[in-house]
Amino acid sequence: MSVQEERVGGAASAPYAIDPFGADPEAECARLRELGTVVPIELPGGIPAWAPTTYAALRALILDPQVSKDPRKHWSRFEEAAQTPQWVWILGWVGVVNMLSTYGADHTRLRKLVAPSFTARRTEAMRGRVEATTAELLADLDSAADAGGPVDLRSAYAHPLPMRIICELFGVPDHLVAAMGTLVAAIIDTSDPSPEHAAYVQQQVGTVLPALIAHRSEHPGDDMTTELIKVRAEDGDRLSEEELICTLLLVIGAGFETTVNLIGNAVVALLQHPEQLAAVRAGEISWDAVVDEVLRVHPSIANLPLRFAVSDLVVDGVTIPAGDAILTTYAAASYDPAQYGDDASLFDARRGADEHLSFGIGVHRCIGAPLARVEALTALPALFERFPDMRLASSADELRQVPSFIAYGWQQIPVLLR
Repeated sequence: MSVQEERVGGAASAPYAIDPFGADPEAECARLRELGTVVPIELPGGIPAWAPTTYAALRALILDPQVSKDPRKHWSRFEEAAQTPQWVWILGWVGVVNMLSTYGADHTRLRKLVAPSFTARRTEAMRGRVEATTAELLADLDSAADAGGPVDLRSAYAHPLPMRIICELFGVPDHLVAAMGTLVAAIIDTSDPSPEHAAYVQQQVGTVLPALIAHRSEHPGDDMTTELIKVRAEDGDRLSEEELICTLLLVIGAGFETTVNLIGNAVVALLQHPEQLAAVRAGEISWDAVVDEVLRVHPSIANLPLRFAVSDLVVDGVTIPAGDAILTTYAAASYDPAQYGDDASLFDARRGADEHLSFGIGVHRCIGAPLARVEALTALPALFERFPDMRLASSADELRQVPSFIAYGWQQIPVLLR
């Protein structure tokens, strides 16, 4: 039974078309939840999938061994996606070979090869660089504040901090930094599912990342790209060229884009809730609690494509047929009143929501999560200490989401620093 043929609540249900611009994730999640626990949807370009709308359903599906991340083995429409021009964009997410698109033993093998590069020791060793980079950016903001007028905090602070750190961590040379940022932004942008955009993304993937690998192969250093090039398991196994390219795309892209949104979303949330900001400054609410609540109510990744049913799955009386695609709906889980109460859509740093799913769970938990926390827990206190009178320079309804149903963040964050 296909997505289009499924019946929800006893009546035929047309798939819900996901907004490719991601303009209002909260409202969209509410509409989906009204339709059921798991509902048929269409992704940009008309790609059929299923969307779990509750915390419990999403958590169960993520942990279910009968849910795969490998489209080559378990998506019945994989070949169709490659042959349908308006669907080709999805291959930038599921057509790669890395931890995001493998299953079972394949996923275990890749994670075993990659994880040693993300040790707690290395993350802790980066703390000094995070603090130094934060200080440099704050000094630049001081100069901007002296000049008067609003400052875009995303481009001046939330973006360059994790971008500089991830590029240093992976040894990205200066001449490739801008191209790396452009590539990741193009992948995240889901407002244009055209084959031309997809072709541009693939061309950039095939240019920027091989250039990074070639540079670090010729000039090896104390960086993660060099480690991944050389990594070899006890049995001699190592990353293939394709796996290396796709792994670098995943860990570099996720390593800064998600933290950009985490920092930016936290700033906006606190400026919109001055009473909570005051409690944080008074030591009544910890910065850890702030970060967890931001990750819950404004998850840096609202939706992640895709997972696939290995066998028929029954969720709250609805069957997801084997071979169908499933969207990983972090935002919907975050807004679930059954998990977080009737005020689930509201930012409340006193909530204690450290069980959120925004960093994944189990064997799929993000290996870069500790570094993201170090960056956020350095950047946020330092920013608000330096600029205690900072305020938004526009009303909340004037802020615009990045053009993506995948990412959850702001295009610009105009603030008055003093």
